[in-house]
Amino acid sequence: MFVNGIGRGAQRIIDAMVRWLAYGHINPNILTVIGVAINVGSGLLFGLGYFFAAGIVLIVANLFDMLDGQVARLSGRVTQYGGFLDSSLDRLSDMVVFVGLMVFYARGTQFHSTLNVFLAGAGLMGSVMVSYASARAESLIPKCDVGFLRRPERVVLFIIGALSTHPGSTNFFANRMPAVLWVLAVGSYWTFAHRMYHTWYELNKVSTKSATDEAQPSISASNTGSERRTDQPLVHKAG
Repeated sequence: MFVNGIGRGAQRIIDAMVRWLAYGHINPNILTVIGVAINVGSGLLFGLGYFFAAGIVLIVANLFDMLDGQVARLSGRVTQYGGFLDSSLDRLSDMVVFVGLMVFYARGTQFHSTLNVFLAGAGLMGSVMVSYASARAESLIPKCDVGFLRRPERVVLFIIGALSTHPGSTNFFANRMPAVLWVLAVGSYWTFAHRMYHTWYELNKVSTKSATDEAQPSISASNTGSERRTDQPLVHKAG
């Protein structure tokens, strides 16, 4: 009940912000651009090693990411270009955080880790492939959003990794960013493979259905012909 109460309270605040922005005639595309600009700031903070601050900034940036779509719907400004802009800048927001982490772990500090640079790079490529697979698949099938590691899950993992980072702490739950990078690297390719399989399955299902529908008229016509021949009177020829 306590958690539900927090959720309802947060939703009321977000709804109030959406109404205020919509009635103020704020262009949703401006909110999208502001969100990605704040995400760039988050990436810079990751690169400099200020992980906790980067996590807070990431939360604010994704608040804008939630607001733009809701403001567009409430103000009647939903456009195809707005959807395209939002989707494109989301990819940039993801990549700038990964690049910031790569820069941090590549620097010559006590936290230098070639493995973590590799994991961040692998996660970046995987997240791009997940998004590309979805976009390409949806030109062939109605929907392709399967998989457990979509963008919202990636953002939450980044925030967990950032807010848990406290250098020098020996707490088990502290400094979890390397574990987050493992999950992002492995999970992204798993999700990519899942979307590849889902697209193949859906296309194969449509192809099989089409072949069945095409065969059905032929069978019906054949049956009709047989019935007609059966109904014809027998003609006895003289021997």
